Amino acid sequence: MSEKATLSAKDEKFRDFALHANMWRVVLYVGTPLALYQSLNQLFKIFDSMMAAHIGATSVSAVAYLSQIGLTLSALGGGLAIGSSIKISEAYGAGDFNLVKKRVSSLFAMCGLLGAVILLVLMPAAPQFLKLAKTPESFITEGTQYFRLELIGMVISFFNNVYIAIERARGNSRRILNLNMGVIVIKLSLTAFFVYIMGGGINMISVATIISQIFILAAAIKNLNQKDNAFGLSLHSISLKSAVIVPMLTLSIPVIIEKIAFSLGKVVINSMSTIYSALTVGALGISNNIGGITTMPQNGFQEGGSAIISQNMGAGKPERALKAFGCIFVINVLLGAFLMSLSLIFLGQISRLYAGDNKEFADMIASIYRFEAYGAVPLGINASVLALLYGFGRTKITLAINFCRVFVFRIPVLWYLQNFTKMGSSSVGVVMAVSNICTGLFALIIGIIEIRRVCLEYHLTGSVLQPEAN
Repeated sequence: MSEKATLSAKDEKFRDFALHANMWRVVLYVGTPLALYQSLNQLFKIFDSMMAAHIGATSVSAVAYLSQIGLTLSALGGGLAIGSSIKISEAYGAGDFNLVKKRVSSLFAMCGLLGAVILLVLMPAAPQFLKLAKTPESFITEGTQYFRLELIGMVISFFNNVYIAIERARGNSRRILNLNMGVIVIKLSLTAFFVYIMGGGINMISVATIISQIFILAAAIKNLNQKDNAFGLSLHSISLKSAVIVPMLTLSIPVIIEKIAFSLGKVVINSMSTIYSALTVGALGISNNIGGITTMPQNGFQEGGSAIISQNMGAGKPERALKAFGCIFVINVLLGAFLMSLSLIFLGQISRLYAGDNKEFADMIASIYRFEAYGAVPLGINASVLALLYGFGRTKITLAINFCRVFVFRIPVLWYLQNFTKMGSSSVGVVMAVSNICTGLFALIIGIIEIRRVCLEYHLTGSVLQPEAN
């Protein structure tokens, strides 16, 4: 017989805060540290790419290409964490703490099984897998061992993503931020030591990543080692019963497919971009990193917002769930406009940070990003609508949005530009602008339809969307 799960005083206090406090305060309290967390992650990627660029232009392009393949695989663990955490948040809001504990423990067990399968299959078959992904031969030669090391780091990150999702559901956004700052200090210090002092190659960059990921894993083991707490890990609470795992898998599978399709689509774009040059792939990857300056903070509010929305839905408060969406929407649109302007003002300096003395590479980065930047506000709208849909458990619709983003608004457009225009490498930037703007408009239409559905189902008026005054 399993022990009865309870909440700590801190978890009980946050639950009451999320369900009853002014919604602006709740969204800012949860979302701001997560936005900073995502921004620091992006900064961390930028510095990582800059250090790879110190090794050589081919190295930075190999890292950009192989990292995108790694993201396709990490979508398995990331999607499982996102979908399952929605159901954990819902049970938390509903006050079913035994179910919270069972889902937390079972989720970690599923991640362990998934990670073991990936390592057993892909570690020995890495070169063949990279060839299957249409990786340029020069990148396979330089990057096979790097990719194997990235697989190890990725499996560790499966557990870390689950842990971060659980802390997000508990409202421990500041703990997430503090842990991430620790990761960045460890990662950048080690990478700088390996690259600048030891003269190491891209493999040592991956070793630094693994060591930094172990830091969060250790924190997870420490902070979740609470026997009776609803958010504590327990072998006795691992359950394969349908009431525990089926709702998590039902929401997670569309998210996993969505993330794999999105990352796979980016791999296809990278592969299509090689007709210009290998450096175009690197420039596009760097442009995406610069674009992350605006989109990552928006994603922080998306993740925090979906947890708030699902908690309030679990507690039977759909009107508060819609108010949360209103707050997230305003914040993300303003963030997109402000950070887009800032990134364009300093684009020349940012491009040179990556390219060093290679003016042609710097110009290529800038020419691509100038187009990509215009998607910042539409992507803010998209992130807000995704928060709404994730919070309501409508993951099949988020799958449709992100599938269209790549396979309708992106790949066909690039094919057209490559075959019927002479735009050259700038076409990959135009494609990013077209797909991001169309995705934002598509998400806005779906958001309006979804809000109308919720209002009709729960007999609400449109006034619930108006964020509360402070």
